[in-house]
Amino acid sequence: MNERIKFFPISFFAVVMGLTGATIAWQRAETIWGLNTAVSSTLLGISALIFAVVLIFYAMKIIKHPAEIRKEFQNVTKLSFFPTISISLLLFSIASMNLFPGLSEALWIVGTIVHFFFSVAVISIWIRHPSLEINHISPAWFIPVVGNILVPIAGIAYAPAEISWFFFSIGLVFWIALFTILFYRLLFHNPLPERLLPTLFILIAPPAVGFVAYIKLTGSVDSLARILYYFGLFVFVLMIPQLRMLSRIKYYLSWWAYTFPLAALAIATLLMYHHVNLIFFKYLSIALLILVSAVILMLAFMTIAAIKNKTICVED
Repeated sequence: MNERIKFFPISFFAVVMGLTGATIAWQRAETIWGLNTAVSSTLLGISALIFAVVLIFYAMKIIKHPAEIRKEFQNVTKLSFFPTISISLLLFSIASMNLFPGLSEALWIVGTIVHFFFSVAVISIWIRHPSLEINHISPAWFIPVVGNILVPIAGIAYAPAEISWFFFSIGLVFWIALFTILFYRLLFHNPLPERLLPTLFILIAPPAVGFVAYIKLTGSVDSLARILYYFGLFVFVLMIPQLRMLSRIKYYLSWWAYTFPLAALAIATLLMYHHVNLIFFKYLSIALLILVSAVILMLAFMTIAAIKNKTICVED
């Protein structure tokens, strides 16, 4: 057990992101369609339990193996997964807004402060790093900076609007900058390593989450909102031809990168249906909700099997 804790990866928090994203998607579906809240309530409970378990194991790693934590923080790929902790807090804040408003506000405050710290720290490391190369960048780099776009979704209710606009601006501009660099790397340099290929789905998340945050800030579907939504939808369509390639790789924990982006696009589509009231968005949101739920169930079984077979939480 001590050896497994030693190599317990920071990327385990991505599991929590996927589960809480699906929780929020089901909450929005239940609200819009007047459904029973049993599914979202169950998912919220499971998400909170998994978060607590992952947090406990990672805390044990911090106490027992601080050198391994430093190694992860010095690895330019694994570094990007540390903000999944603060993003998880922000997602729990969104998921608990109507159920536990006091807890939701506290989670938002802590999550926002911690995520701002991670954003500054990670960007500073990128700037000062002595040997960064173009092949080091991957879609995981979106996590620390584009995660700022999540802040306004609950923040508009808990703080002055200018704070939400501040974080939205950081996430939006860095998304455009990093997307340009990443697309150049994908076209003209070596392909992503096999274990990072599933992170291509992360490309769906920034425009989808950006659309949701922008709607929270402005209250309407205007031209910019449509650009964000339709670009996210196009990236989703672009991922479909890649599924054949992705299906050939063996299971890695990075497969959970499929879940949160799909959940974000489902939420964005539900919002489009709510504001635009086109039947197309209704059926698309149903399909996406079913898809993300099925993917989470599949990955849950695969992750449990991997834990039993000791193929994760082992040395790279």
